[in-house]
Parts: sequence; C-alpha cells; structure tokens
Amino acid sequence: MKSPRACEKVPFARAFLASFLAVCFTLSCLVSAAEAQQRVEQRRSLLEMLFGRPASQPEYIPEAPPPRRTQRPRVKRSTPPPPQKTVVARPEEPAPAEKLDSAKKVLVIGDFLASGLGDGLADAFAASPGVVIETHGNVASGLVRQDYYDWQKQLPQMLDEANPAVVVIMIGANDRQQMVGDQLNEKFGSDVWFIAYEARVLAFAKIVTSRHIPLLWVGLPTFGSPSMTADCVKLNQIYQSQVESVGGEFIDIWDGFADENGKFIVTGSDVNGQQVRLRTADGVNLTAPGRRKVAFYVEKPARRLLGDQASPDITRLDTDKAGDLAGLPPSETNQPQRTQPISLSDPDLDGGAELLGAKAAPATVTSSPRDLLVEKGQTAPAPAGRVDDYRLLDTKTAH
Repeated sequence: MKSPRACEKVPFARAFLASFLAVCFTLSCLVSAAEAQQRVEQRRSLLEMLFGRPASQPEYIPEAPPPRRTQRPRVKRSTPPPPQKTVVARPEEPAPAEKLDSAKKVLVIGDFLASGLGDGLADAFAASPGVVIETHGNVASGLVRQDYYDWQKQLPQMLDEANPAVVVIMIGANDRQQMVGDQLNEKFGSDVWFIAYEARVLAFAKIVTSRHIPLLWVGLPTFGSPSMTADCVKLNQIYQSQVESVGGEFIDIWDGFADENGKFIVTGSDVNGQQVRLRTADGVNLTAPGRRKVAFYVEKPARRLLGDQASPDITRLDTDKAGDLAGLPPSETNQPQRTQPISLSDPDLDGGAELLGAKAAPATVTSSPRDLLVEKGQTAPAPAGRVDDYRLLDTKTAH
C-alpha cells in the first residue's frame, strides 16, 4: 500500500510531464516552420547544385534616363514630279464632210470581213464629199453554201439598186466546208471541190465586170489557226487567177497581217505606223485598227478608179455661195492698181531668150523608176555588173 506522500507526488509528476511535452511540441513546431522557410529560401537549381551558388550581388539600381532631346521640326522636302510618259501625237482624223448629191458610190459586199472593211472605208473617205460607202455584208455567208445565202442571185439586184461606181468584194472566210448545191456534195479540199469553187468565183466576178463596173477583190488575211491560214493561201490563189482573168483587180493584204515568215500576228503596225492590236482574241475577227488597215490597202486603188471625186478637198459652188462674193468689202482704194507695162518683145528683161510655151511639150513622158514600181509594179533593170544583174553576157564580147 502506497504512502500518502507518494500519492501526492504522482499528480505533480503528471502535471510536470504534460507541461514539458507541451513546451517540446511548441518548440518542435517553431523549428519545423523555420526549417521549412529556410528550405524555401535556400532551394537551389540544378546548376547551383553542380557549380555552387554565385556570390551575392549588390542590388541593381536603375540609372536615371538621359534627358530627352528636343526633336527638330521636320522639313518637308519637295518630291520631284513623276516622269511623264512620252505620248506620240497621232494625226487628227479629218472631220466628216457633207456628201454631195452627185457623189460616187462604192459598194462593199461579202461576209463578216467585208462588213469590217466597209467600216474602215467609211472612215477613209469620211473627208471626201464626192464618195459614199455602201456596205452589204452577210456575216455567215460565202460562195459554198448557196442554200443559206445565194450571192449569185442577190448581187444583180444590189447592183441595180445601188448603181455603184466601184464594187469591192471580200468573201471566203466561211467557205472551208462541204459544198452543197448544183448536184454537188463534196468535202472541202478535194479536187472536185476546188474545181467547182473556181467556177463559182469566176461567175461571181463576171456579174460585176460584165456591166463594165470596176471590181476590187480583197484577199483573205492570216488567221490564228495554222490549218486555216494554209487553206487561205490556196483560196487567195484562186481569187487572184479568176478575178484577173475577167478584168478585175486582186488586192493582196497578206503581208499586213503576217510576220516576216508569213505567220499569223495579233499586233502590228496600223496606218500611222504605231503598234496596235489588229486581231481579236479568237484569231479570226479584226479590231477597229485592223479594219482600218484593210481599208488602207483598198483606198489607193479605189481613189484611182474614182478620179477627182475621191479628192478630200473638193469644193462645191452653189449660186447662193457665189452671190456672197458680191458682198465682200471693197478694197481700201477705189482706184484700180496698175503695173508698169512690160514689152513682150524684150525677153532679155527676165534673162531668157524665148517666151514660155514656145517649145511644145514632149509627146511622151518617160515614167520614173518610182512611178513604174508604184503604179505598175515594175522594177528597173539592175545596172550591168551588179550582183543582181542576171543578164547573160555575149561570149564574144566577154572574150
């Protein structure tokens, strides 16, 4: 049995032990918190673990920014003007003239190319009051499909109604197809086809020349299709041979729409020498400059056939205009101006020995080489000994 003193010591020991444990627990919590904070502060990276932590550096204090410089006002520099494009001045088109009642008529007939040619000729003769252009073009017509449009029957009626001074024909662009009619059913390109086509061209040209009307037949140009271009070469040969055989004139426009090798071109020189687009995107139709260029080839022979009526500066004298001459202001002096008489029997006054017109003009005038080339297409013979002189020398004279 325990003593009373021992029983008193037991509660005291328990209280002391509880207090000690509480103090130890508090200290352990404080130490763990400090260690955790220290571990957070001393956490090192992989590089710091390998190479060590660098020495502490002094705290960086940013320097004060330098004072701003006052910007000077910008001076606006005058920019030079852009270079101006050189514009080539084209000659002004003559103003359309009022046509005379007695103006001669040019009848243009054919397919869609003839319609464009008529527009070009109307521009070419716009300033000529003595010339009127009348165009009858059927876009899809030709000399092959007479069942679609028969030119052989339509042309005589047109000639009777128009009474033209010159007839211009441009046809054939639609004729590369099977020939139907006159008991024929031939494919394009056969010998029978070409023989029948020559007969139709000849008969068509005779309708005009039999009435003693000048005929100008315009050939076909190149086209975008190489096969069509090759066929047009054959057709142009037929036109030239058949038309010239009945007294007509064939106008070749091939070089104006082809390059130096005779192939199709889209752009080329217009009537003013400027590079322009002559053909449309389909390689068949003509642009406005192209139509005017075709008319340029026809204009010269047409003016030659029309004579003075085709002159652009022809004037018309009416009685009303003639009466206006009487209303002109009088001269400054009413006295007529007199000149000193000159003796006709004293030709030495002007340094001559005889009067003008004393000698009769030569009966024949020799044409110059230029006139022969332009009007008749004849070239002068090459001088003897030149490289293009192909005349054979007499063997006796050479020796």
